[in-house]
Amino acid sequence: MRPRKWPVVGVLLAVLWLFVRGVALDPASILGEFLIGLAFGLPVAFAFRRFYTERTALGRNLRALPYAGVYVALFLKELLTANIDVAYRVLAPSMPLEPGVVVVPLRVETDAAITTIANSITLTPGTLTMDYDEETNVLYVHGITGRNREAVVEPIRAWEDYALVIFDEERKPGDPVPEVPGAPRVDERADGGPDVTEGGETDGE
Repeated sequence: MRPRKWPVVGVLLAVLWLFVRGVALDPASILGEFLIGLAFGLPVAFAFRRFYTERTALGRNLRALPYAGVYVALFLKELLTANIDVAYRVLAPSMPLEPGVVVVPLRVETDAAITTIANSITLTPGTLTMDYDEETNVLYVHGITGRNREAVVEPIRAWEDYALVIFDEERKPGDPVPEVPGAPRVDERADGGPDVTEGGETDGE
């Protein structure tokens, strides 16, 4: 079953409207706000229909919904954890701040998946997506604990496992991360200068 995509996008925008509005858990309120979301979402989706494929695989999208739910749950968990961590570092100046830029090779390849992960990183306190290299398919991520590369990369890999399914990527969850020959890892030294090493490994200082 491959219905036209713009009505599906319009419905998804209406659902997004419910989250943005933060409606009360009351059937009448939910229905009312959903109809308002449809009134705005369907015309917007129709107006921008040329920017995406004409039809969509509705069955595959429905199968991907549970994965999308887990992605959102993981993101909210990381968001809460990161907020607490950043607040603690602000209130306890003795906690170390070791800012650095970490090169993160990606397994996802579609624009939607890359954008979703990049935005998830930026929305999480303590990390920021600085740039994306299309040739090598890597993200440059700044983190307040950038010298601890695993702390930066671990949540990204968890999100990516689910994004591979949500966006119907060629690779599957658990597949190894592709090697990027010559990809540098940049760390901010205490004096402000960059330390660059190859292949994503920290340099021994």
